[in-house]
Formats: sequence, C-alpha cells, structure tokens
Amino acid sequence: MSETRVFLLPDLGEGLTEAELVSWHVAVGDTITVDQPIAEVETAKSTVEVPSPYAGVVAELHGQPGETLDVGKPLISVTPVSVGGAAADAAAPAEPVAEPAETELGGPLDEPAGTPAQAEAEAYREEEKAGSGNVLIGYGTPGGHGVARRTRARKASSTGSVSTLPLEDGAADGGPAEGADVDLSLLRTRVPGRLGAVISPLVRRMAREHGVDLGGIPGSGEGGLIMRRDVEAAISTPAVEERAVAAPRPAEPAPVSVPAEPRQSEAQGVDARTGLGIAARTPVKGVRKVVATNMARSRSEIPEATVWVDVDATGLMELREGLKSGSDQVPGLLAFIARFVTAGLKKYPELNTRIETAEDGSQEIVSFDGVNLGIAAQTDRGLVVPSVRAAEKLTARELDAEIRRLTDVARQGKATPTELGSGTFTLNNYGVFGVDGSAAIINHPEVAILGVGRIIDKPWVVNGELAVRKVTELTLTFDHRVCDGGTAAGFLRFVADAIENPKALLADL
Repeated sequence: MSETRVFLLPDLGEGLTEAELVSWHVAVGDTITVDQPIAEVETAKSTVEVPSPYAGVVAELHGQPGETLDVGKPLISVTPVSVGGAAADAAAPAEPVAEPAETELGGPLDEPAGTPAQAEAEAYREEEKAGSGNVLIGYGTPGGHGVARRTRARKASSTGSVSTLPLEDGAADGGPAEGADVDLSLLRTRVPGRLGAVISPLVRRMAREHGVDLGGIPGSGEGGLIMRRDVEAAISTPAVEERAVAAPRPAEPAPVSVPAEPRQSEAQGVDARTGLGIAARTPVKGVRKVVATNMARSRSEIPEATVWVDVDATGLMELREGLKSGSDQVPGLLAFIARFVTAGLKKYPELNTRIETAEDGSQEIVSFDGVNLGIAAQTDRGLVVPSVRAAEKLTARELDAEIRRLTDVARQGKATPTELGSGTFTLNNYGVFGVDGSAAIINHPEVAILGVGRIIDKPWVVNGELAVRKVTELTLTFDHRVCDGGTAAGFLRFVADAIENPKALLADL
C-alpha cells in the first residue's frame, strides 16, 4: 500500500477562510477516482461539490456534516492502491471492464508507472495547484475523465471467489456468479436478494442513518428502483419489527443532527440578564455567518450616508403597459430600473468604485471599466447578491432575462462564486416585502446600494392639480469616502427622472 495522501480543503474561488461541510458523497473504504465528487460544502452563499484530485481508497474523512472546516486543513485522506499489493488484488475487477475514463489508480492494476493515465492525473493535480479553477468552479476538468460513481474495494473470500460484495455496499450473499451478465457498477449498488433494485449512494446513506432495511422496501421507480421518496416514506412509518442483520456491518458514526436546528440539549437554564428561561441556542454558521460578518464589516469600515426621494412611477407603468399590447415578452419594472441605474453610473462613476487599503495604510479608489450589477435576492438559505456582469451592455429585455436566471439559480443554491462575488453596485427591490424604504447596509466592498420600495397609489400634484399616481420611494446609501452628497443626490435624481419620464431617457440609450 502506498503512502496515504491528504487532500486539503482548497479556496473555492471566493477568497474565504472556511466552509461548512454539508454532506459526504463517499465513506471510509470507498474506492474513488480522480475528479469524483467526494463532498458537498457550503461557502459564501453557495453550495459546491468538491472533487478529489486523487484516486484510491478513502482512508479517513476529516470532518462531519455540519462542521465548519478551515481552508488549508485536511478534508480527506486517500490511500493509493499499490501495484501487485494485497489491496490491488482486492480491488481488481472480477471480469474485464472497459472503462477508458479510469485514471492511474482506477484502471488496470498492472499498468506500469508513467502511463498516459498517470500523467493525466498528475497534470490534473498540477492544474489545480496552479489555480485554474476548473476543479472546483467548473465541477471537474474539461475532459471529464473521472467517473462519479461510489464504489468499494471488494473483499475476496477464502476460496478466492469475488462473486459477492460486502453487505455494506448492497451486494447479496451468494450473488451473481463470476461470469454472470451483470454490470458491476450496478452490482455495487444493489440490495441484498433484490438484483433489480439499484439504489443511489445518497439513498443508501439515508437508509443507514435511519436504520431502514432496504430489503423490505418496495421500489416506486422503474424496474423496482428504490428512490429517495421510498426511504423517506419508510422513515415516516414506524417499523413493525426489526429485521435480522445478514452480515456484520462496519461501525458507522452516530447520525449528526441537522446543524440549523437549535441544540435542545443545551437549551436549559435561565438567562442571567433577563431572568427568562433559555428556549434554544442556534449557532451562527453557514450563510447566516457570512452575511453577519460582511454586514458587520461594512458598518464598521464604511462611513455611509443615505439620501432618498419619492418618485412618480406612473409614466414607467404606462410605458410598460403600452409595450404589453405589442409583445408577449415585456421586461419587468426592475429590469427597466436596472437599465436606468447603469446609465446613471456611467454619468456618476464614483458610485461604481471600490476602496482598497494597502499594508502601509494608504488607500486608493479603484474605478472599473463596466458595471457588474448586483441584484439582492432573498432565499431560504439567506440573503444572496448575484450580479449581472457587464450590465451596461445589455438592453432592458436582456437584463430582465439575466435577472430572472440569476435569482432562480441563487434560490436553488446553485449560483457560482463568480456570480455571487463580482458585483460593483447593488440594486435591492425590497418593495416585494411590502415596505416603502430601508436604510440599507452597503454590500462590502462596494460603495453604494440603491433600494426600491413598493409602488402604491398616492395623492400627487400634477400640473397644479391633485391626482392619484403610482408612487415609489428610492433610497441610496453610499460610502462618503468616494464622493460627497452632491454626487449621490445627482445620481439618485437621474434615476428618479428616468422613472418619471422614461421615454426621454430611452431615446438616448
């Protein structure tokens, strides 16, 4: 057996110092390939699958779901399979399997050192060291030479038969004979005694953690396939009897409670300050911790100021209604306002900058050739701000499509680090919550954020007469280090005028 290699948790392209481990895709004893997803971690408002740069047998998992890991600390230990060693004999396939995508440690064991497969795996690791970003940001190398399949090294019996697999891995005792016409990749995921019921690793893991006997569950999928919903249904239904275990199982770690739940065991006692009983203690972690850290830094570092103005949005509403009569695809109001914002930032570029502080304490205002417009979006996982890159080059229709796409992937937790961390100015539509205004906190390291309140009917003076108009409130919070009130007011008035008289501005766009 070769020397165990330790894979350290890398920077996931966001410059963060830690990440929360959401779940493992592998277990100790699993045989993995290069580029196979091994874990899911949650970082600055996004969930990322981490692929392995090594192939071999999983020796140790450095952390449990819900635990926060520091970047640069061990994530997983992998033991490469030695050529001609005992582990190699155990991992050798029972019959030929043509898998050209296998790498140095997942391919034929008699392959000599220095083969193309080994060179490819080594180049992969060198690319990851060079910071190409392909490993984590793109979820794997372009060639996709790894097979995202969870397998275990099979145990040879005393007679040398390899027709059965460990019960842990779902193979039946006395399973298919060595020469049976069965795909080994499916055999590794079957339920004992039920060769037609193929189960995903995540479903097997869920069943293990809840003590569910997969042999007694009818599969609702095609061909009797046991799905996640089948296991969830079994979990919710009290078991009538305990089934005998057919073979000894490796010791499993105790199930880890969901990290978001309050620690009820620590919820006892009385608060010394208030005299009230403590109901629960909820750790600040994950997305909430990232938001809290960023907001606290913004408030402590940025000398912010806020200006606001009421705006008659009737003209913009009428313009959009007019467009509806001639087209089915009409941009939303937020897309029009986003277009006005990018035009305003072109006229007032001070608000599309960033303050950088050198080690000696000196500061610079960094200006940008373009606008990456952040769109604040509330999700089940917390507040996220995906950004529309080069927003100044897009039309209102193009902005509308991109805003909808970004908010959708953000709410699904699938936004990439680049989409979440590249904004230069933020637009926040808090009117969807039914409020008029907000003293927003700037999304550090940006220097300004524009908020849009709800649009409601209000009395408004038009040409000396009182009328009912569609009115909203715009609120601009800005960093007073990059500009003075005159610049901020000029930008805010520019956007307000565009909303009140959109036809005049659109003629110049």
